[in-house]
Amino acid sequence: MFKVLTLNNIAVAGLRHFPREHYEVASEILHPDAIILRSHNMHDMEIPGSVVAIGRAGAGVNNIPVDEMSKRGVPVFNTPGANANAVKELVVAGMLIGARNLCLAKDYVGSLKEEGGALNKAVEAGKKQFVGFELPGKTLGVIGLGAIGVEVANIALGLGMKVVGFDPAITVKRAWQLSAGVQKVDTLDRLFKESNFVTVHVPLIDATRGMINAERLALMPDGGVVLNFARGGIVDDAAAIGALDRGKLHAYITDFPTPELIAHPKVVALPHLGASTSEAEENCAIMVAENVRDYLENGNIRFSVNFPETIIPRLGAYRITIANENVPNMVGQISTCLARANLNIEDLLNKSYGGLAYTIVDLDSPVSNETIEELRGIAGVLALRNLGKPIS
Repeated sequence: MFKVLTLNNIAVAGLRHFPREHYEVASEILHPDAIILRSHNMHDMEIPGSVVAIGRAGAGVNNIPVDEMSKRGVPVFNTPGANANAVKELVVAGMLIGARNLCLAKDYVGSLKEEGGALNKAVEAGKKQFVGFELPGKTLGVIGLGAIGVEVANIALGLGMKVVGFDPAITVKRAWQLSAGVQKVDTLDRLFKESNFVTVHVPLIDATRGMINAERLALMPDGGVVLNFARGGIVDDAAAIGALDRGKLHAYITDFPTPELIAHPKVVALPHLGASTSEAEENCAIMVAENVRDYLENGNIRFSVNFPETIIPRLGAYRITIANENVPNMVGQISTCLARANLNIEDLLNKSYGGLAYTIVDLDSPVSNETIEELRGIAGVLALRNLGKPIS
């Protein structure tokens, strides 16, 4: 019986993927094998030593101590792309809000006290101050061409916009999905110089913190719009406010409010709505549940942020998995140890990711406790799981 601790409300559609005959899932549980969460801050909690997997129903993992988990050999899973459509639609809404001054116009109408003909007159008199502009012919700069960025870029083309994209680490999969009409640029400076709108879709790491700053905003054509539905901290909010005050920016649309942003009339600050649709929540919950379950039962890794994708179909063999430091001769030592125990390897897959590696080994007979302990004693081994035969 596997035990799964939930730290936030996870959509029932996802939890159904843990069959009751093999799983206990609860918000309070002792000695969990896995933890599933959304936005709960795990940096402030003591993570039980029994935990072998953590899954986030969302893309960002800033609320999870990934480095600590890596040292323990614990994969951290996320759900890239599961909320892509929800964020894409919000970006489009944000562009329209910024271009057509919709929030300012709504606030103006909400302030009117007149009635009848006087109200009609006030409406007609006030609309002049909210004249906007249309999207076709304008240029959208997309920073980050992952699952969300690609969808945003493609739909913007359909709206008649010119699209430029920047992502030096774009994957082959995403490149195939990206429309040929999207122009790739080599530098952020060029993207800002060419873009009337800039939208960012990258994680918050040291390299992206403050990526949209005063210097880059100054490169944009006057009257630009910046959209941040990725993470707070990627945009230098003070620089954005300064650009708004100077008239350099027309609007700043963000999912990450601060008191300063809320107070500014040209900022539309939303309450982190990027993935807040019932469809996105279900998609994320299902995806993370499936991947955590596959890891718990079969040791397969899909969509981990700290360990490589490593997958071998289960064909009835006895299976062990080993998370280890990416050092020379690890596979050789594992194979030698198994050979000494007269264990025949039916299949073996070793993958590395940065300083970490992961090995799945399928064997024709069960592994003794003595051999397991010998494998655990190999220098560089972080975690070992003895999965035995597949769950029927």
